[in-house]
Amino acid sequence: MKQDELKKHAKACSFKIKQAKANGSYYDKPFQFAVLDDFLPHDLANAALDYFPSLDHMGWQHSNDHGIEVKSRTTWKSEFDIPEKIIDVIRIVNSSLILEAMSSLLSIPKLMPDPYFSGGGLNLSQKGGHLDVHVDGNYHDASGLNRRVNLIIYLNPGYQDSWGGELGIYSDDGSKLVHSIKPLFNRCVIFDSHDKSFHGLPNPINFPDDKPRKSIILYYYTAAKRPTHQVEIDEPHSALWKSKGFVDKQGNKKRKYT
Repeated sequence: MKQDELKKHAKACSFKIKQAKANGSYYDKPFQFAVLDDFLPHDLANAALDYFPSLDHMGWQHSNDHGIEVKSRTTWKSEFDIPEKIIDVIRIVNSSLILEAMSSLLSIPKLMPDPYFSGGGLNLSQKGGHLDVHVDGNYHDASGLNRRVNLIIYLNPGYQDSWGGELGIYSDDGSKLVHSIKPLFNRCVIFDSHDKSFHGLPNPINFPDDKPRKSIILYYYTAAKRPTHQVEIDEPHSALWKSKGFVDKQGNKKRKYT
């Protein structure tokens, strides 16, 4: 897509983010998040779906930790690993226009994208897939930055309630479901990531065999640490899972880092 078109779309998407409080798409409890429908221009969302690689394509990492997570995600190392058309979406949501809009909405200044795509990229879950309630890791080894924001774009046309797979937003101890967000096509969810922002989809999904649950997930960082009221573990840690007693997959509260 041409530069002027991408810039136009980035401006339109950033405007939607900035208007989230005014139009009721923003929530501040139990933690900050926004749900933005028809986020991308439809031709770009449709193109991203068309170029979404199947699981027989190289470049997927598969997690099969039953009770914790069963899903697949891409292993991008740089923007050169990103499929055609999908790279246009990534350029938009990693642009300074979107960063500034998210910073304004969430009051988190000086956000930066992740050119290494550590954990970010495409996610795909087949029938039976799930993701235990958890909080995300807090530290980016490649840069030394602190994770602050998650952005998800869903690519599930024809979604039906019977398929499940809603993103659950949980209370600040992970014990109570507060909001349930359907993974509708071209819906964008943005939320504040910290040690009390519990989320997940712990119930196995029932998506059709030929229509797995698809999404784009990206993370954003700051040099500044999280505010103290958002911190339970000050040192770097991986995702902490409810079903494991809020430790990581190895049973630890913190991890080694570089």
